[in-house]
Amino acid sequence: MSNIQKKTDVILIGAGVMSATLGSLLKELVPEWEITVFEKLANAGEESSNEWNNAGTGHAALCELNYTNEKEDGSIDISKAIKINEQFQLSRQYWSYLVKNNLISNPQDFIKPIPHMSLVQGDENVSFLKKRFEALSNNPLFQGMEFSDAPEKLKEWIPLIMEGRTSDEAIAATKIDSGTDVNFGALTRMLFEHLESKNVEINYKHTVKDIKRTSDGSWELKVHNIDSGNIEYHTAKFVFIGGGGGSLPLLQKTGIPESKHVGGFPVSGLFLVCNNPEVVEQHHAKVYGKAKVGAPPMSVPHLDTRYIDNKKSLLFGPFAGFSPKFLKTGSNFDLIGSVKPNNVMTMLAAGVKEMALTKYLIQQVMLSNEKRIDELREFIPNAKSEDWDIVVAGQRVQVIKDTEAGKGTLQFGTEVIHAKDGSIAALLGASPGASTAVHVMLEVLEKCFPQYMKEWEPKIMEMIPSYGVSLMDNPEFFEEIHTSTAKVLGLVEKELAYN
Repeated sequence: MSNIQKKTDVILIGAGVMSATLGSLLKELVPEWEITVFEKLANAGEESSNEWNNAGTGHAALCELNYTNEKEDGSIDISKAIKINEQFQLSRQYWSYLVKNNLISNPQDFIKPIPHMSLVQGDENVSFLKKRFEALSNNPLFQGMEFSDAPEKLKEWIPLIMEGRTSDEAIAATKIDSGTDVNFGALTRMLFEHLESKNVEINYKHTVKDIKRTSDGSWELKVHNIDSGNIEYHTAKFVFIGGGGGSLPLLQKTGIPESKHVGGFPVSGLFLVCNNPEVVEQHHAKVYGKAKVGAPPMSVPHLDTRYIDNKKSLLFGPFAGFSPKFLKTGSNFDLIGSVKPNNVMTMLAAGVKEMALTKYLIQQVMLSNEKRIDELREFIPNAKSEDWDIVVAGQRVQVIKDTEAGKGTLQFGTEVIHAKDGSIAALLGASPGASTAVHVMLEVLEKCFPQYMKEWEPKIMEMIPSYGVSLMDNPEFFEEIHTSTAKVLGLVEKELAYN
């Protein structure tokens, strides 16, 4: 067995949407750099980025209630919603740039317009939703949002959800037509095709076994070629670990100080998917409800119109579950293997703190199919169990770390961890993840290549015109960008057709 040794400028681990975004950004900024990608599966976008493994929501905080918290004085804090919306606008601009410059084509294969809605029941929740609507609808980023608590209006918006509803409990919804459904699997595959055409070397069925620092400060990767069985050694000045749930164990292998006192807690998900085309046709929106008490934010129940393989689908979920694997294709020893002397206290502290979450996950794991259908009936009163099948969604690994909030704090977000010298970075965490991939990868560039940012800025501004600008404070600029990206991505005519 021969040991192959190769040198390159940049190594990307994992062929998901994050590596695809970073690789394509770098190819525009420094076309001469050599980039090598390693992916343990046979194709791009097969794990967390796959269209069946995530909600496909273009997360812009249009419908997700957990991004707007009620403060003690009763007012609504919309700062997080604004932040996430602005981050999604960066993705829209970058995708538009790629389409406009013929680097990817047929945007309708990965993004479609779909109304985003929030739906709540009960007087208290209705009052919260109304306050949220009032706080958001004055903001330029959330223009066009409507609120209704009139059953007749709701029947127009969501006939499937309103049909057969016997409860006289208060019910209300907000609706905004500028939402999107994004097929991140399709987008990832398009980006990797583009990278291949730019001579990026993509190695499928290659597993990274170890990462070590060399004497000149580069990183050497020990890589196992699954097909040939050979071990290869690849070195690069910069490494990005974008392996979804598989990133934490690889980050731990680097031994960088920033990798200490960080743990991961895996949460799996299930969706119900509708197999009856007549039912699918009666719903056209992504409708997000409110998380149950003790439930993690990413387990908010939602009924989604999705386009998968250009076919309209209807999914409901997610039901949380527990598996010790960090990836769907991972090992049952992933969780226990990630516990190290430097993070054991962090992990234990999280265990004590998150009793409600643990209890919630145990309850979810124990749910029978009939119980899941009962939960679905809170959304669709007339749902028939024979119309719905179970799909296992992707694994998410929530980051656990010591923060100002205390030891072993569970983080619900996407986080970049990088070495002080910027030579290696890893992406950890879950939602809003893929929707904000462009923002997150710009953060990687800023943290890891500060010396080039001044030189790169004009090109970044060409690709992403609102880079470094607050859209909320520049409503005319936002309007201009939103209109132009909608046009390029084909989100305009269709919006008119639905109204």
